[in-house]
Amino acid sequence: MQKSFWRWIRHGVLAGLSLITFVQSNAQADVKLPNVFGDHMVLQQGQKNKVWGLAEHGENVTVTIDGQSHQATAGADGKWQIMLEPLKVGGPYELKVAGKNTITFKDVLVGEVWICSGQSNMQWTVNGSNDADLERAAAKYPKLRMINFPNVGTQEPVWTHDRKWMVCTPETVGDFSAVGYFFGRQLQETLDVPIGLINNSWGGSACEAWVRRDLLAADTKYKPLLDSWTEREAQAKALSDKGDKATEDEKKQLNALRGQLGGNHRPANIYNGVLLSHLGYGIKGSIWYQGESNASRAYQYRDLFPLMIKNWRDEWGQGDFPFYWVQLADFMGETTDPAADSAWAEVREAQTMTMSRLPNTGEAVIIDIGEGKDIHPMNKLDVGRRLARWALAKDYGVKIPFHSPQYKSMEVQGNKIVLTFDHVDSGWRPFDVAEPRGFAIAGADKKFVWGTAKILPDNKIEVSSPAVAEPVAVRYAWANNPVVNLYSKAGLPTTPFRTDDWPGVTANNTR
Repeated sequence: MQKSFWRWIRHGVLAGLSLITFVQSNAQADVKLPNVFGDHMVLQQGQKNKVWGLAEHGENVTVTIDGQSHQATAGADGKWQIMLEPLKVGGPYELKVAGKNTITFKDVLVGEVWICSGQSNMQWTVNGSNDADLERAAAKYPKLRMINFPNVGTQEPVWTHDRKWMVCTPETVGDFSAVGYFFGRQLQETLDVPIGLINNSWGGSACEAWVRRDLLAADTKYKPLLDSWTEREAQAKALSDKGDKATEDEKKQLNALRGQLGGNHRPANIYNGVLLSHLGYGIKGSIWYQGESNASRAYQYRDLFPLMIKNWRDEWGQGDFPFYWVQLADFMGETTDPAADSAWAEVREAQTMTMSRLPNTGEAVIIDIGEGKDIHPMNKLDVGRRLARWALAKDYGVKIPFHSPQYKSMEVQGNKIVLTFDHVDSGWRPFDVAEPRGFAIAGADKKFVWGTAKILPDNKIEVSSPAVAEPVAVRYAWANNPVVNLYSKAGLPTTPFRTDDWPGVTANNTR
């Protein structure tokens, strides 16, 4: 461990991590716990919750809360853990951990705990969102708490950080993840229970950085991606080994490589540097907003994103916990070309496919609330609410619409294509004008033109064009920033889709 640790310090990968403690260096007399345990934390109700930490080898540790008492003995590596019996909603409690020293965590609540993860649109704060002044003024929710984890990228497991739980007040809410806050606030207002939010998002992060590296290495489809990083790692080592003999250009090159190696795209960097410090903490589920950084490799994302979710679930030890994500919003310039290629349309498709790949998953569609000029749309309120619909309906039994209309099947009827959908919820509601917009149609020549869409009495949609006598395919909202207007009467936008499977612009991108 020491050799590996100092090697990476020498490479600059762990610069700035002085406040981070690694497992192997923590086997000391004092009992220690990772920072996800702290004052004002929220524990998940109704299930067993793991509590873990470090102590001296052989040290007896006792954990108590609300009349429960559990004992463990630290192993040779200093690690210990216990499982709390299920707790009912309530608090505040004190959680005491006693060995040769005693740690007391105060103001502990029991309620619902959710991970808030992804890249910058999840990391985006209340301060940067619409009506931040009004939101701050009204943010008096003492039973809503959040902990923000720092951005640390490394191949070495990081055991703890220095961040603490925050109670939601007008003074603190500005630093909350906006999507997480609006999601959590809706849950609390609906369920009337404490809500804990663990925000570990990192702006610009790539999906592969959140996945264990050996899982990627076990699948040949990720070999080009891993090879590209192996090459950079080898270059950094070769330049570092030159030491004082390196030229100025080589030193600049080494510094640039160090920034890549400690960043948020390197496979497993965030898994090790951030996720492992709280992986296993009792949760209800996770919400996720990411995909922008993987848009150029959207076909790869079809497998990579489900792999990440499965990796988390396998290691969290809570089965197939709920995992809900935000489909990418509309972004960049609008186009009048019905046949334009779009990497963002393809990554949206990959996200939608994940619902059929894994159980207990769901997608909040926000194709209507992005901003063409800004990859960070400021309307985070509706994003949080649409995610909350999934959780409230699927996990808490609240009878509300939650699933956007989704394409199911098609039938060619002469010079028209009739589309069938699931989750229309009492019918269609086109926005602004009566005619549905955003549908393109093509024949066997694969040349798309704008189609005329008509709502049929049975909630089907008919699409046609005089320019396509023998249609074979339809696409809807298939663009970076599509002009679309079709909602269910419940107010949920139709999921972008295509009926064809013709190779896309990202089909061959692997690194």
